[in-house]
Amino acid sequence: MAVTVVRYKTKPDRADENEAFIGEVFAELDAERPDGLRYMTFRLADGVSFVHVASIEALDGANPLAATLAFGAFQREIADRCEEGPLVMDATVVGSYRFPTTPTARRPD
Repeated sequence: MAVTVVRYKTKPDRADENEAFIGEVFAELDAERPDGLRYMTFRLADGVSFVHVASIEALDGANPLAATLAFGAFQREIADRCEEGPLVMDATVVGSYRFPTTPTARRPD
């Protein structure tokens, strides 16, 4: 199981737009339900920082998230929306207690 954590900070006037893109990603994931993927996104209390956590469990090592159209649209202009660009880090799960394993898709209003 490969776990990736991504952290970045959007420009204040682009944070809601970024969240809307994320909502589209989760809507597509909810509709397509790809195997081998666990994915969560957090918007931090400052309102402009986001953290994404992805666990890839696909047997062939492929990333099902990268295959979604909505994720491609989200990534397309991420640099323009960011004040601090994405920092991508591999991670190892040390422990988990009642952490949701299947988050509910959040759709933009």
